[in-house]
Amino acid sequence: MLIPFSTYQVIFYVWIGIAVCIFFLLLKVVAPYGRHSSAKWGPLISNHYGWLYMELPALAIMVFFFAKNFSNDKTAIEIMIGLFCLHYFNRTFIFPFRLHTRGKKMPVLIMLSGIFFNLCNTFLLGYYFTHFANYSTAWFTDIRFMGGVILFFTGLWINWKADNILIHLRKPDETDYKIPVGWLFNWVSCPNLMGELIEWAGFALLCWNMPALAFFIWTAANLIPRAMAHHQWYKKKFENYPAERKAVLPHLL
Repeated sequence: MLIPFSTYQVIFYVWIGIAVCIFFLLLKVVAPYGRHSSAKWGPLISNHYGWLYMELPALAIMVFFFAKNFSNDKTAIEIMIGLFCLHYFNRTFIFPFRLHTRGKKMPVLIMLSGIFFNLCNTFLLGYYFTHFANYSTAWFTDIRFMGGVILFFTGLWINWKADNILIHLRKPDETDYKIPVGWLFNWVSCPNLMGELIEWAGFALLCWNMPALAFFIWTAANLIPRAMAHHQWYKKKFENYPAERKAVLPHLL
């Protein structure tokens, strides 16, 4: 049964409202995975497989919507879905297994919350593409599409390069944390998260629709508090941590 657009709008605004609440919650409660992982949050799962299971639903659902939308007159939608899948293919099948985190775990609760987040966000986006979106070929020359594509790939490049630097700070058999130096790490503690924010801002711009905006808002609600927690963790752990660095936005935050 087709969801009326008016109902879809209500769901969209409720989803945005939840993101705002989550943002303020995460400013007070640090999500317990990665360097902040804690067994106090219940059963644990391997970091590698936690990431795999957490990100796979987003990729699988969007591939399903790609198959439903495949058509010669829906090229713009197929490109948008393709960009989304490019990010999540890396997050599902490449990134988790490059991590030098042997023996490290994340709470199953975090994995399940990530699955829920990906299911909701991807469904909202895919459903919009399938039932409500309408892009003509003129969209390819629109400044919003062109600017958004540039932002998306700029953010993707920053995210991947920062991840690569962080991964190679440690040898495969090492688990200790080190201070990253050079490149954008001279200005912010988390250029990987900054890159992802830029990436999804670009995606929201090139799609210019409600669910893509919601996806960016949710990304910011999760990643900005995450970056701030990382930044404070670095400052507490390393007495010589560079004082001039910000968390995620150079000279600002």
